Amino acid sequence: MVTDSIPRPVTGLWFEELAPGLVIHHAIRRTITQADNVAFTTMTMNPAPIHLDADYASSTEFGRPLVNSMLTLALVVGISVHETTMGTTVANLGFRETVFDAPVFPGDTIRVETEVLDARPSGSRPTQGVVTFEHRGYTTNNNTLACRAVRNALMHRRPSP
Repeated sequence: MVTDSIPRPVTGLWFEELAPGLVIHHAIRRTITQADNVAFTTMTMNPAPIHLDADYASSTEFGRPLVNSMLTLALVVGISVHETTMGTTVANLGFRETVFDAPVFPGDTIRVETEVLDARPSGSRPTQGVVTFEHRGYTTNNNTLACRAVRNALMHRRPSP
């Protein structure tokens, strides 16, 4: 039998606090470096030269390397964790929609906001509920929406005292 004797940090919100319409402007921002882009792209076995080859990328319509869109998505969702789901989530249930609205380049700083689109009690788990989040990532250099992702998460209800 495995027991959870190590206390976990809880900075996320409980199911009851995640009402549809709630918008959270996340405090953490992150500048993506070319080193981040190269490490993530090679770690995930993506050989696309648009991310890895500056000479090749200079000949594209963008004129420089693009940040791997999967890195952008991971960063947008990751930035949200501290203020939404840290210690209060059971599981990520999946993504319903992911859209990359504009390119992201090394040197861009990403800021994120999350909106709760829906929240419903779980039909089979009385101590949990399903929340639909929309995470939106913007580049701060020109305040352009770069990435939107709608995902469902299984969240803990607030524990009884």
